Parts: sequence; structure tokens; C-alpha cells
Amino acid sequence: MKTDSIFYKIFQTVPSAFFELIGETDPRSSAYGFGSQEVKQTSFTLDGIFIPPLRMRQAPIYS
Repeated sequence: MKTDSIFYKIFQTVPSAFFELIGETDPRSSAYGFGSQEVKQTSFTLDGIFIPPLRMRQAPIYS
């Protein structure tokens, strides 16, 4: 995510900024964390992904 490093740093530091930008007002959104994930296939990397905590398994994942 070299070209989008500023967004990566912002979302990693303040994940709630993403949810404000998309207009999501659910208070559970503050529990999300942001990071980079690699999906084993032939190696498929998601540059940035918002993942809810395990206790919120039914919540959506944003990428």
C-alpha cells in the first residue's frame, strides 16, 4: 500500500475515520481494527481491511 500510505496510517491510527467517511453511525464500528491481510491462494494481499473483533462475528468486514 505504498501509494496510499497516508490513508493506511490514518485508518490504522483512527479506524473510526473510515466509518465517518462512509456515513456509518453504528456504535459497534468503533470496535473495528484496520490492517493488511494476506489470503493464501496464489498469494492475494488485501491492502487494507477493517475487521470486527471476534465478539462481533456477524458484523460485516470492509475492504
